[in-house]
Amino acid sequence: MKLHELKPAEGAKKNRKRVGRGRGSGYGKTAGRGTKGQNSRSGGGVRPGFEGGQNPLWKRVPSPRGTGFRDPWKVEFTPVNIKRIVLAGFEEGDEVSPESLVEAGVLNSGKELVVVLGRGDIDYSLTVKAHRFSKSARTKIEEAGGVVEELPWQRGGHRTR
Repeated sequence: MKLHELKPAEGAKKNRKRVGRGRGSGYGKTAGRGTKGQNSRSGGGVRPGFEGGQNPLWKRVPSPRGTGFRDPWKVEFTPVNIKRIVLAGFEEGDEVSPESLVEAGVLNSGKELVVVLGRGDIDYSLTVKAHRFSKSARTKIEEAGGVVEELPWQRGGHRTR
């Protein structure tokens, strides 16, 4: 086999359909678009999802989750586990607050509402200030000789605690 004998496999290359090039081509005159009508015109046809004026499927089905109703009273807390507080390097007698958690790189901003959760173990005393505590977190901190302090927080402009 020589370089000039190389050619693509049978059926690998197909000639482009050249429409509107005379009757002999098979695609002359109307260029394969049929006679008259919306689809024969340039720019013709209907948009995707159009069902002839019937209410389309995308309007008939309920909206997907994540769109629509948003609860104005929903309060989201940022969870922080005891394990994360221990790994952040707080030492015996330190005060752990949302501000100190931001400095330690645990939280992004001090404006977040913090809930302390009980995953992990602690064996030294800390003063932990947060907006909420799980029962297990509260008992673990107090059993280690620490102090739990619940910070006040607001929901929708109304003081709740």
